[in-house]
Amino acid sequence: MRPVVLCFSGLDPSGGAGIQADIEAIGQAGAHAAIACTAITIQNSQQVFGFEACAASLVKAQATTVLDDLPVATIKSGMLGTTDNIAMLTRLFADRVIADGTPFVLDPVLVANSGGSLGDEKTLVTAFRALLPYATLITPNTHELRALSGEQDLHIGAQKLCAQGAYAVLLKTSHDFDSGDIEQYLYVKGEMVHQSILPRLEGEFHGSGCSLASFIAGRLAMGDVLVNAVKTADSWITQTLRAADAPHPDNAQAQLIPNRFVRDSEK
Repeated sequence: MRPVVLCFSGLDPSGGAGIQADIEAIGQAGAHAAIACTAITIQNSQQVFGFEACAASLVKAQATTVLDDLPVATIKSGMLGTTDNIAMLTRLFADRVIADGTPFVLDPVLVANSGGSLGDEKTLVTAFRALLPYATLITPNTHELRALSGEQDLHIGAQKLCAQGAYAVLLKTSHDFDSGDIEQYLYVKGEMVHQSILPRLEGEFHGSGCSLASFIAGRLAMGDVLVNAVKTADSWITQTLRAADAPHPDNAQAQLIPNRFVRDSEK
């Protein structure tokens, strides 16, 4: 079968982020998405109103069932929601339930990009730091990068995350500036190996970070080297955002939902 990406992520009822973003982005990358659901959220394109996390034992049971049955080529985690779930995933790697060398894309979700808390940030940060040594790539937004690294300078922060154990960090500047192009930097073992400049599009987007990380995970599962996976993902995410759907034309606060099924003729 197609290479499998096992995703740990939460359910977003709006379909903009979370599980649906993972499934669609990984499918567009050419791979198959298997899901271990970590939480049920109450949210729309604008805001998170609440969530109920799945017990760590339930998430583990979902994951190990998939690992025992399907040819998992890559792991991706998004919203884990609780320190128990983060610690459970850390133990899975430490216990080698996941095969050595399996790429792991860590999207360290602390706060939803549509607004709203997904858990106590301080305790989540501490738990995520223990997971860093297992990450092939970590894809934090600027808030998450600063929180995890303790550094205000984004480049120093990216280097620090590598020093703390992450193999590579994708530094994204989209949350830091209101105008100008979006610059992204890929750091591998503390060295900047790739820079890309993406156009800043009008509007706010719901699920762009989930989509980008999941597409990269899908391309890694398909056999791409990391730099090529990131380059391909940059092109793809730009297309999805250009074709994004507006939830309601009369709601100025609504965030746009990426069109992850955009066709070449619609680019």
